[in-house]
Amino acid sequence: MTPQLLRALLPVLLFAGVAGGASGGRGQWSRAPSLEFHHRFSAPVRRWADARGHQLPGGWPAPGGAAYVAALAGHDRHRVLSAGGGAGDHPRPLTFSEGNATLKVSNLGFLHYALVTVGTPGHTFMVALDTGSDLFWLPCQCDGCTPPASGTSGAASLYIPSLSSTSQAVPCNSDFCGLRKECSTTSSCPYKMVYVSADTSSSGFLVEDVLYLSTEDTHPQILKAQITFGCGQVQTGSFLDAAAPNGLFGLGVDMISVPSILAQKGLTTDSFSMCFGHDGIGRIRFGDQGSSDQQETPLDINQKHPTYAITITGISVGNNAMDLEFSTIFDTGTSFTYLADPAYTYITESFHSQVQANRHAADSRIPFEYCYDLSSNEARIQTPGISLRTLGGSLFPAIDPGQVISIQQHEYVYCLAIVKSTKLNIIGQNFMTGVRVVFDRERKILGWKKFNCYDTDSSNPLSINSRNLSGSAPENYSPEKTKNPAGVTQLRPLSSSPHVMWHNNSLLLMFLFLNFLVF
Repeated sequence: MTPQLLRALLPVLLFAGVAGGASGGRGQWSRAPSLEFHHRFSAPVRRWADARGHQLPGGWPAPGGAAYVAALAGHDRHRVLSAGGGAGDHPRPLTFSEGNATLKVSNLGFLHYALVTVGTPGHTFMVALDTGSDLFWLPCQCDGCTPPASGTSGAASLYIPSLSSTSQAVPCNSDFCGLRKECSTTSSCPYKMVYVSADTSSSGFLVEDVLYLSTEDTHPQILKAQITFGCGQVQTGSFLDAAAPNGLFGLGVDMISVPSILAQKGLTTDSFSMCFGHDGIGRIRFGDQGSSDQQETPLDINQKHPTYAITITGISVGNNAMDLEFSTIFDTGTSFTYLADPAYTYITESFHSQVQANRHAADSRIPFEYCYDLSSNEARIQTPGISLRTLGGSLFPAIDPGQVISIQQHEYVYCLAIVKSTKLNIIGQNFMTGVRVVFDRERKILGWKKFNCYDTDSSNPLSINSRNLSGSAPENYSPEKTKNPAGVTQLRPLSSSPHVMWHNNSLLLMFLFLNFLVF
């Protein structure tokens, strides 16, 4: 019997009976209860069903044939994938149908992007992944809502509801409609998302359509999940020239986010993970609750303004350590890390006191305060390790918090990539590099583990499906981070400044950061 057939037969208890058994005592017979196990298409089950007038739709498959095995496996597959499965069912992790790989695109805001397919027939979009916002939206049947087309990039994709047979408008009485006062009961529900980055917003109306997903196992299967998202008719600010030109995939805590919808439908557990590799390749996995050996800390979710916030209780920088309590947000839509005092001053000054290198003179073109000159034969400098002690005692390591910048030809600096904030503390992508981060909303914890995004975690495998690694980004956009947190230092554009190039290990990263122009 093959392992596949054995797996199909094991969970199919549908019939039990009581049979007699022989006793070895003095030739006497006694009755001992026992259970006979029969799979759902066996002869005893068929006789039992026929005697009671029950018929199997499509008839009973002939034992041993291909249809017989397919019927067994097909029923089990339906049980696993069904949103309304029994109490014993445990949904398998899911990812996008185009693959679980994400890609950090240097000229599109230095954010991680993934390919997603929606509608019938399916239409594919490259969207930015953002745990700092909730709504998934796509540019939709509009003029001027995406960056202008060019000879090298072409036009951005548009979602056209009338071209999808499964698309339908969300009515004003829907639980997802947050702007009911602005519509009547007969019209579709409008939305408007305003982002902190200056003059950046998306508005339009809500629609329902299918999102194509794939199971994360050795035999991936495609699922169609009915979700709610924004049909973005008007985009402003960064969305027109820099970040997320083809849509934004909100992964936040609110009920309208895709992770929330998938969990509400029973398709996955209420959790997901993202991995950020040193080479810019990452992974995303819905329903992943991490592994037994990961570090964890409680999520501090404010119901009025829900975010993935945690409490930091201490900071270690090399040989220095300090007890310091503050709250910080984990936001994949922010390229670098923002800290307010006293955390900012403690980390940067402790870092500087332990670096044996010449500090680079203040440079208005660079948003970071602590930068160090690199010699021609240096790729980086020796730096002290940085870790954050979280509530409960687990340590979150900032494995790769720095950034190499080319300020002119053959002249480089290494910068501690932390920006001073006046209020908010935000852990950006640079602090998450080299780590798999688990956003477990079901258990209300944030989990993490050092990971390179290519290995297989034996305690909870992270499958590597890289069908979307070849996806290329438009070349003509000047990158800019999706949003600039309130109170964070603003940088003015430098339209006539010398060329400044940014490096991440061996990758040349040219991007516009905040309102700071680089070529």
